Amino acid sequence: MASAQRPASSSDSDPRYANIDEKKRKRMLSNRESARRSRMRKQKQLGDLAEEVSALQKEKSQVSERISVAAQRYIEMQSANNILRAQAMELTDRLRSLNSVLHIVEEVGGYDVVIPEIPDPLLEPWQLPCPIQPIIASVDMLEY
Repeated sequence: MASAQRPASSSDSDPRYANIDEKKRKRMLSNRESARRSRMRKQKQLGDLAEEVSALQKEKSQVSERISVAAQRYIEMQSANNILRAQAMELTDRLRSLNSVLHIVEEVGGYDVVIPEIPDPLLEPWQLPCPIQPIIASVDMLEY
């Protein structure tokens, strides 16, 4: 039964080794506490990153929505612009027609009619055929 007994260690009998065991125990506790703080710090960082991801995803969806609205408005404006261009061309053709009638009246009737020259807005878009009028915009037009 002698083998069942634990042999006396040198730390049990020598006070020098007891001091070393105490330092080792304190170091272990310190390491555990440091590891616990490290885990908590990493957990907090992970939570902060998750919040940042959520905020960025929300911001991304808002920006995507604004881009979608702007793209839709662009398509609408492009369509309206095409309609206005077609109307301008039609009105220009009608004006040319009326001017040709005025030329005929001038030649046949002997009247002195002042016929203005028709500017081509597509060739010289910087020379507007009408006086410059301010463009009125409202805040509602700019909201998303």
